[in-house]
Amino acid sequence: MREKLCSKWLTLHPYNIAQKVEIICEHFTHKVAHLLDGKAKAMVVTSSRESAVMYKKALDSYIKEHGVKGVRVMVAFSGKVEHEGKEYTESNMNPKLKGRDMRKAFDSNDYQIMVVANKFQTGFDQPKLVAMYVDKKLGGVECVQTLSRLNRTYSGKEQTFVLDFYNEAQDIKEAFEPYYQTTTLEDVTDPNLIYDLEFKLKSNNIFTAQEVENFAKVFFSSKISQAKMTSTLKPAVDRYKVRYQKILEQIAQTKEALESAKKDRDETLEHNLNLELKGLNERQNELDIFKKDLKTFVRMYEFLSQIVNYDDEELEKLWAFVKHLIPNLKTYINKEPIDISLVELTHYKLHKQKEQSIALSQESELKAIEPKGAVAKDPKKELLSYIVEEINSLFKGNFSSNDVINYAKTISDKMAEDETLCQQVEQNSQKNVMDGGFVHTMTDAVIESMESHQNMATEILSEPKVAERFANLIYQLLKESMERASLSINSNYGLGMVAESNGSYGKN
Repeated sequence: MREKLCSKWLTLHPYNIAQKVEIICEHFTHKVAHLLDGKAKAMVVTSSRESAVMYKKALDSYIKEHGVKGVRVMVAFSGKVEHEGKEYTESNMNPKLKGRDMRKAFDSNDYQIMVVANKFQTGFDQPKLVAMYVDKKLGGVECVQTLSRLNRTYSGKEQTFVLDFYNEAQDIKEAFEPYYQTTTLEDVTDPNLIYDLEFKLKSNNIFTAQEVENFAKVFFSSKISQAKMTSTLKPAVDRYKVRYQKILEQIAQTKEALESAKKDRDETLEHNLNLELKGLNERQNELDIFKKDLKTFVRMYEFLSQIVNYDDEELEKLWAFVKHLIPNLKTYINKEPIDISLVELTHYKLHKQKEQSIALSQESELKAIEPKGAVAKDPKKELLSYIVEEINSLFKGNFSSNDVINYAKTISDKMAEDETLCQQVEQNSQKNVMDGGFVHTMTDAVIESMESHQNMATEILSEPKVAERFANLIYQLLKESMERASLSINSNYGLGMVAESNGSYGKN
C-alpha cells in the first residue's frame, strides 16, 4: 500500500510532470508539428483523471511561457476531478470548445494535442494522429488498442512516433505478439450466454430499465450531451455507492464489536459476529462481482455482435448504458490513511534509455485468452498427493509427480499475484469465489504457462468439465497456501526517503 501511494505521489509530482511536458512539447514542435502539411496530431496518455488535469495545466503553462506557436491542447476525461481545492471538468478545462463534439474539434486546426485518461484512449479514430506520449502502464488488449490509434492511414502519413515514459519495449512486444500471429479458435462460444449475463446484471437492482432507456435517448440522439449522460447514470452510481459504503460501515462496526467480544471472552457472541462478518464480506464481494460482470458483458457483446446479428435493440441500449456506467463505479476500501506529507522529492532523473523498432515474429499459433492471475506457498504433502492423483485421473496420459506438482504450483503462483482474487478467496465461500471469475483468472494463468505445459493446458482450454475440476483443485491449493502463509510487512520508510524516476522514451 505504501509503495503504491508513494508511486502515485511521485507520478503526480509537479516537477516530474513538468520535466515530461518539456520533452513532449520539444518533441512535438521539432519532430511532429510540420508533418501532414502542419496538420499532424498527438495524444498524451495519462494514468488517471487527476494526472490528465495536471498535464493539461502544465502543457498550457509551458506553451505560454515559452511562446510556442500553433500548438493548442485539449483534455478528455469523464466526470469531475478535485485538485488542489478546485473542481475541474472537460467543460471548464476546454473553454474554447463551446459545445462542439470533441472528436470534431480535435479534427479541426483548433487543437493539435489531446490529453486523455481512458476516454478516447481506445475506440477513437483520428487518421491525423502521428505521435503518442505514454505515461501509463499498458498491457494486453489495452496496450494493443491504445497504440493502434496511430495505425489509421492519411495522405502523406509515412511515420509515427511513440514516446514512452513508463513501459519496457519487451512488454509492448509481448502484448502485440498474440494479435500479430495466426489465431485459431478451438471452441465455439454460445451467443445466448449474453442473455444469461443480461439477466444476472438486472437482478442486482443497481439500475432500472427506465434508467437504461433514459440513457439511450441521450446517447443515441443526434446531439450527445456529456452532462445529460452523466445525469442519467447518476441514480445507478449513487445506488451502488450507497450500498457499498453501507456494507463497509457495517463491516467496520462488526469488526469493532468482534474485538470487544474477544476481550470479554464472550465465545458465543464472537462466533455469531464472525458469521455476520462473513456474510457482510460476501455481500461486498457480490458488488465487486457485479462490476466485473459489467465489464464481461461489454467485452462479450462487443465480440459476439461482430459475428452474430442479435437484432436486439434492448441489448444495444444496455451495452451503451453499461459501458458508460463502469468508469463511474468506484471500489471503496476501508483502510487507515497513510501520511506521506513529510516525504520530499530530493533527487530526480529522467533520461533517454533507447530508441528502437519492435520486430514481431509472424509464424506461431495462439490458443485462447481471458483475464489475469496471481502467488501461493508450499501446501501440505497430503494435499500434493491428492493433487497428483486427481490431475492424473483428470487428464489423458500419465504425468510424473514432479510434472503435476510443478504445473499445479505454476498456476496457483500466477493466480496468487492477483491481490483482489486472494482477498476474495480469503473472505468468501468457494461458490462465491468461483462465481466471481476464478475460472477466468485461472484460464489466463494456463495460457501464460502454455509453452511449458502444453498438453495439460490444451485439455483445460478445450474441455469445460476439465477446466471446472482443475479450478476446484487449484482453489484448494491456493486456499491451503493462504491459510498457512505467514505474512509480514517490511516498513523501511523514513523521512530521508529519496524518490527517483527512471523514465524511458523512444521512437516506434
